[in-house]
Amino acid sequence: MSTRWTSPDPDVMAIMCLCLRLPQLFSMCVAISLVAGRATERGAVGNWSMSIWCFSFAMTLMVFIVEFYGFHSHFPFFWFNFPVTYACYATLLCLSASIIYSITYVQFLPDGPYRDRVIAASAFSCVASVLYAIDVACTWVAYGFKEIPCYVHTMPGLLKVLETFVAYVIFAFIINTSLYLHQPALEWCVAVYSICFIPAALAILLNLGEWENRLPRPYPIFQLVLTLLSVLLYISALVLWLLYQFYEEFGGQPQRSSDGDCRDKLTYDMCTWDQRLAVAVLTAINLLVYVADLVYWACQVSVGTEDQPRDS
Repeated sequence: MSTRWTSPDPDVMAIMCLCLRLPQLFSMCVAISLVAGRATERGAVGNWSMSIWCFSFAMTLMVFIVEFYGFHSHFPFFWFNFPVTYACYATLLCLSASIIYSITYVQFLPDGPYRDRVIAASAFSCVASVLYAIDVACTWVAYGFKEIPCYVHTMPGLLKVLETFVAYVIFAFIINTSLYLHQPALEWCVAVYSICFIPAALAILLNLGEWENRLPRPYPIFQLVLTLLSVLLYISALVLWLLYQFYEEFGGQPQRSSDGDCRDKLTYDMCTWDQRLAVAVLTAINLLVYVADLVYWACQVSVGTEDQPRDS
């Protein structure tokens, strides 16, 4: 994908700042303020959601300041790629925080003012995710007709965003080291998540800084091989995680009722068995995303090899 630096339209930037950035900041600020005073009762899931809201607020504020005062012209890389890439991540992060926070935390709270505040915080997080999604769509419409290139508006860009986002959620669950430290096979699964995350994150950074054109010519072939390796690694991780977490022959727990934490209705966190299931589901989802990425690069390599004899 060829890129060139194009300064975004100041009028469009001003409209986006007033109509999107300010409501995004307001939604995040309200969500944070509603639950900020009960740190001892939030639990791990609540603290994770709070960290997402604080990160989204800080990043949105930075983007607002840069765009409102026109500082984007001082950056050596293509600034247009950064806010829309961040908006994609913020959409997924706020949506996941709203869902996980509601499922694992709100349902255990007794009726009262604090429960109402937590529900309102989840609602504002959903509103923020919608606003970030509108941000991505408006950017696509505003600059798509001007042929301004954007990596996340391409199929490999969207797939890389999904791969890194799902990996991030997996990392949030495996912070609980008791899920895997007792078994070398499960430690291999954690290593797979880390190994596959690094190339996907580097691909986004290279395209964000417009450095992909400096790479060697057979870049699609390199991506094809790398994605194939990631697919194979994720297959091994999915099989091993299922075997050693849910089969008694390998020391796993096939039933949720066998986990004592899941029988405790007073907890504000996901029990260990639910965390294992969540990691298994996310591993399967990311495997499907990598398979779609593999199909894309296989088609690119196939088209390239067919066009090469005609060019010669």
